[in-house]
Amino acid sequence: MIAKPYLGDPNFERSVVLICEYSEVGAFGLVLNQATHNVLSDFFDDVHTDNAVGLGGPVENHTLHYLHKRGDVIEDSIPLQEGLYWSGNFEQIKTLLNTGVLKEDEIRFFLGYSGWAGGQLEEELREEVWILADARPEGVFQQDITGIWRSVLRDLGGNYIIMANSPVDPRLN
Repeated sequence: MIAKPYLGDPNFERSVVLICEYSEVGAFGLVLNQATHNVLSDFFDDVHTDNAVGLGGPVENHTLHYLHKRGDVIEDSIPLQEGLYWSGNFEQIKTLLNTGVLKEDEIRFFLGYSGWAGGQLEEELREEVWILADARPEGVFQQDITGIWRSVLRDLGGNYIIMANSPVDPRLN
């Protein structure tokens, strides 16, 4: 999901959210393009890599979540689509990171998540707060997260290209 410009909610301003779970009771997603100043080794003494940790959303920002490409070697991974997995055995992930089997560009970490109660996301979609687009693993694991919002909109083409080029604050232009 891509936030429309001028959303007015600082939690989701110009954000791209990957929905990982959706049902009648609600939705769970991770913001792909909000950074923190942390790396994984800030939280775990037994991790010897400097994988960036993003902000997955405003809910329970003391929890760690992750998306990865390696469902073939990470037990308990939840497939979202081909080449894109959510969660899995974290002890195994730490070992794979420390041994170099799991590469930095194959996994992304997030503090917190984005959540919607049953019916809440549907209401936001009716209000046209979000633009829906198919997830692409190459976009999820893009290293320069600052350009994800514009990139996804440009890929949609048409009027979305104009939207991608809209200023952050139109009053300043």
